Amino acid sequence: MNTPKILAQIILLFLVIQPFHAQDKNITLEEIWGGAFQTEGMQSLQSLSNGQEYIVQEYDRQKGEMKVVVYSYETGKEVRTLFSSNDMRGLNFFQNFEMSEDESKAIIGTDVQPIFRRSTKGIFYAFDIQKKELQLIDDEPIQQPTFSPDASKVAYVKENNIYVRDLSSNKKTQVTSDGKKNEIINGVTDWVYEEEFAFVRAFQWNSAGNQIAFLRFDETKVPEFSMDLFGSYGQHLYPQQEVFKYPKAGDPNAKVSLHVYHLDNEEKKDIQLEDYEYIPRIKWTKESHLLSVQSMNRHQNELHLQLVNTRDFSVKTIFKDTDEAYVDVTDYLTFLEDNSFIWTSEKDGWNHLYHYSIEGKLKNQLTSGNWEVTKYYGYDQQSKRIFYQSTENGSVNRGVYSVKLNGKGKNELATEMGTNSASFSSDFTYFINTFQSNATAPTYTLHLAKNGNLVRAIKDNKKLENKLSDYQLSPKEISQIEVNGEMLNMWMVKPNDFSEDKAYPVFMSQYSGPGSQSVSNTFFGANDYWYQMLANQGYIVVCIDGRGTGYKGRDFKKVTQLELGKYELEDQAEAARVLGKFDWIDQDRIGIWGWSYGGFMASNAILQHADVFSTAIAVAPVTSWRFYDTIYTERYMTTPQENAKGYDKNSPITHASKLEGNYLLIHGGGDDNVHVQNTMIMVDALVQANKQFDWRIYPDKNHGIYGGNTRLHLYTLMTNFILENL
Repeated sequence: MNTPKILAQIILLFLVIQPFHAQDKNITLEEIWGGAFQTEGMQSLQSLSNGQEYIVQEYDRQKGEMKVVVYSYETGKEVRTLFSSNDMRGLNFFQNFEMSEDESKAIIGTDVQPIFRRSTKGIFYAFDIQKKELQLIDDEPIQQPTFSPDASKVAYVKENNIYVRDLSSNKKTQVTSDGKKNEIINGVTDWVYEEEFAFVRAFQWNSAGNQIAFLRFDETKVPEFSMDLFGSYGQHLYPQQEVFKYPKAGDPNAKVSLHVYHLDNEEKKDIQLEDYEYIPRIKWTKESHLLSVQSMNRHQNELHLQLVNTRDFSVKTIFKDTDEAYVDVTDYLTFLEDNSFIWTSEKDGWNHLYHYSIEGKLKNQLTSGNWEVTKYYGYDQQSKRIFYQSTENGSVNRGVYSVKLNGKGKNELATEMGTNSASFSSDFTYFINTFQSNATAPTYTLHLAKNGNLVRAIKDNKKLENKLSDYQLSPKEISQIEVNGEMLNMWMVKPNDFSEDKAYPVFMSQYSGPGSQSVSNTFFGANDYWYQMLANQGYIVVCIDGRGTGYKGRDFKKVTQLELGKYELEDQAEAARVLGKFDWIDQDRIGIWGWSYGGFMASNAILQHADVFSTAIAVAPVTSWRFYDTIYTERYMTTPQENAKGYDKNSPITHASKLEGNYLLIHGGGDDNVHVQNTMIMVDALVQANKQFDWRIYPDKNHGIYGGNTRLHLYTLMTNFILENL
């Protein structure tokens, strides 16, 4: 075996030697899932409009007081308490808050309960900060309460209808009346929009506060999905059935329509748009009568930006973004004072920022190069600068930059090798930078936005790093590996006592979904501690981002179009073969695991490449894209009616008879996202093929499979399976 020749196939980008000295202590699952390695962070802070102060929600355990505290950006010192639960007669605690635009009032949330991934409902109050007056918005659970721009009113959704509460008169106006569960939704999104377009509140106040634009979802033709929830012992004698609308690939979507309600005359206007399937975003411009609407076709490869003039309700398409595969929907559309707008697009092959006039004519491409803009932070009117995050220092890293509106004069604000993420003050005077890398736990520092100069250190995680120095930890090596003609990003964790004279089993981790990233220059998450634990048990743990993953250009990401699971699987299998040629890797003991899309991949790996993978763990896997939702699946695959071969060729169910190795299948019984149906049909296919395997169902658990001791039990199960079989 010519090891030097094989080494040429792996290019080391940088070897991060962590500042930990090996001791005798080993990481345990109880520590990982008991919170022993949690990092300290900056609580969700909000900048005040003066740009010099920010507010943070804090809980004083000694006093039993929930409060919102004002801090100075410059000094970091507490300035004052803006308000607290002690100011609210009859309310001892609140879970969250949202400030009004003029910062005179706050919406206070109590008894807030989750619905799906992003949606919640609860009891909410409007609190006048100066008068210290608390006003109940509605005496029943509501969703998405939102102040009007002048804070005189609150709009919200209750039982699928929109209401407006006038805070001065306490008058409640019902805007819609046709809302009904599993039929009509007004003002909030349905399940599939919430999950795949990542938003819940589907109504928007205009700047004058006299009009509300909202979406209406007619779900009557969308098929229903049901789940039996069993509860704990003694809770229910019979299972409780959860029934909700879920459009699977190729099935009818909810019919979505756009409407505008005028508060002055209490009239609703139906807006007639060009032919469309989806309305993934609505947003008012700086003008109170101009509403922007983003609409898409069902294939999601055409996005139209339209303007609705609510004076005469005329509609005009000002811009179109198209792609042979699909167009990504973001929240980055920003209208400037002259109503020109900032937009992100992959039209030159990489995700970059563009500046367009209100007529949709290109003014400037603000960023360019073989790298991607990964976040758009905003535009400062005073300095005429755009602030953003990008991969200019390599796809596994993130830096923070600014550039002038003419695309010139770029400033590097935070570019230390690793991952930098910024939170800017409202006037772009300051930003708090969060820096982390494989070697450095999150560190928080304050900088000047104009040049990135350091103002002060805020917080670090040296305490955690010192704690970790007592454990046996190995460096996480980030490199690139040549696979199928591509240089793929990879990280590797070796046993602490690694020796090239031994041959080690390999455990591969991956997600592999479109546009995702698993190899990044970031600090440990919970799974990283698990990987360290496995490394200490004598395994080499590897993660590789193959074709189809993100941040390496449009073509690299979208090569998997119409064939999910083909190229991604080829890359994982070939990478395993390349690794198996090293003298210090046992090529007969290579395993793979993944969750969700990663579970789909792990299943296919052991079924289609039994010559490479001897062991696989699939958690909450998609086993056929026919079972998954319209928006996500059809974005990459079109419909099953159009692309039946693409759906079935790489379905693990299709390949069940090929199982030869050790396969563990895990699912949550209450998974509203990737339904347990995926696993049940897979189980039946394996049984009918007379293939032996292991499987577990966690009753009532959703896609995250957590709660109580659930994660500890899950990872104990997976660890034992690996130790016994790999």
